[in-house]
Amino acid sequence: MPRWCIPVLFLGLSYLSACDNRPVVDRGGADCSEELVTLRVEVVTAAGIRVKGATVTATNLETLESITGVTNEVGISRAVNESLAPGPTRLYATAGSKISPATQVEWQCDECHCTPSPEEVMLQLNP
Repeated sequence: MPRWCIPVLFLGLSYLSACDNRPVVDRGGADCSEELVTLRVEVVTAAGIRVKGATVTATNLETLESITGVTNEVGISRAVNESLAPGPTRLYATAGSKISPATQVEWQCDECHCTPSPEEVMLQLNP
């Protein structure tokens, strides 16, 4: 390959990355952090004891996109994040044969991020 082709090749590849069909958010010059906002989800038994290793599932009711996470050693998951926003998100937890009733979270978005309302959720597994 001639030497002059290499810069042209890199220039062409840089244009391809701009055409990936993902939505582009105009931050309007705002100084926004790139860290995603997460929802704190606590999973407990019917007796109120935190559950390690419970599966938390969140699904955006409009786009049907979902995120699944597992609670840590103190029964908390932060896997659910603003990548599901905007719109209502349905959450529930499972652990073995136990399942929690579903609850809903709404995401409010500004020019930088989307925050969940409520900011944290407790899911209680059925006895």
